Formats: sequence, structure tokens, C-alpha cells
Amino acid sequence: MFFDPERIIHMREMILAVNAAARRVALGKFLSYQHHDFEQLFEVMEGYPVTVRLLDPPLHEFLPTQSRDIENVDKALGVSAEVVKQRADDLHEMNPMLGHRGCRLAISYPEIYQMQARALFEAACDVVAKEGHLHPEIMIPLVADRKELARLKTLIKETAELVFKERGIKVTYLIGNMIELPCAALQAGAIAKESEFFSNGTNDLTQTTYGMSRDAAAGFFAGLP
Repeated sequence: MFFDPERIIHMREMILAVNAAARRVALGKFLSYQHHDFEQLFEVMEGYPVTVRLLDPPLHEFLPTQSRDIENVDKALGVSAEVVKQRADDLHEMNPMLGHRGCRLAISYPEIYQMQARALFEAACDVVAKEGHLHPEIMIPLVADRKELARLKTLIKETAELVFKERGIKVTYLIGNMIELPCAALQAGAIAKESEFFSNGTNDLTQTTYGMSRDAAAGFFAGLP
């Protein structure tokens, strides 16, 4: 959804934007792509639940690292190679599994999830208008506690109501979250007061519980008795 050559430039424009207004302009260019994706998904999954996990990866993963790609950003956006490299350095994290990603991105940059929610609800309304049947479930990643979920749930519900008012159509949906951090697992009872469903992110949960990366553990497990 994000790394197609026609799309990635808008993500990079959003990341390189200097303020929220500029980020919204860039995200507005991405909206139609997400809308198209969700509409196709709902149509293919006619009548079945569709769980959509909102943006999860850290932003530096969307920025170019090769000189040729950096030059393309320069040409397309008028942003110098030095600025692109500096922004990549600023966003780079030693362990991207544990940093500024998941719901934390939306707390810092709420316009990202607003765009995704608008695209999803507009697509859902279009499918319903064509007498389609759908059951969207919106999943918020990397939630650590109830307050994070409550804050983003409000943002998504407000976006939904705006779209429903504009379209004159209402769609039933669920808002839930991933349980992929030990603190979230321990607070699951409290989080459940806001969440309408859980999805267990066993990869991150295993890594953050045992302090082992699935990408490296096989090497030393193989030598254990």
C-alpha cells in the first residue's frame, strides 16, 4: 500500500513536511490510493470481517537510503539531498522495534490516522451505496495502555462521524487493538474497557518479553543442549 513508486513519494513528502498543514497536504494526495485499496478489499471480502491495522512502521523506513532514490526525491519535491539525509538521521532509531512507531506515530502526528480512517470510511460508504455488505474492524497497533487507545479511538470515531454526515450513510464498525507489549498484556482488563477486540501480536510480544529477536535467536538456540 505504501511502497509503490507512485505512492511512496507522497509518504516521503509527508515525512519531510515542516508542519502539520504541510503533512495534511501530502496525506491528502495519498488519500485516494488508500480509498481505492480499502474499497477493493471490502468488495473482495464481501460479507466477511476485514481487520485493518493502521500504520505501524517507524517513519524512517519510508525514506530513501540510496543516492539515486534521494536524487529522485530532490527532483520530485525540491528537497535537497542534505535535508533528506538529515531527516533520515533524525528519525533513525537503534532498535526500530521499540521506538516511535504504531499508535505513538498517531499521537505525534494524528493526521496520519485521520487520513487512513477517512479513506476507510469513505470506501466503506461507497461499498454500502452499491448494496455491498462489509464488517470493518480497525486495529490500533502497539498500544501500551488504556489512555493511548481511548485517545485514538476518539479520533477515529470523530472522523467516522464526519464521513457519515458527508455521505448520508452509516456503517457499523469495531475499533480494537493489538496486544504486543508486556505492559498491554498486564493491563488487558483495563484496555478492554475501551477496546472492542484484541489481536495478539505474538512476534513483538515474544521479543519484548524474552528479550530475543526472532531474526537472531535461531543461531544460538541451535547450539543449546
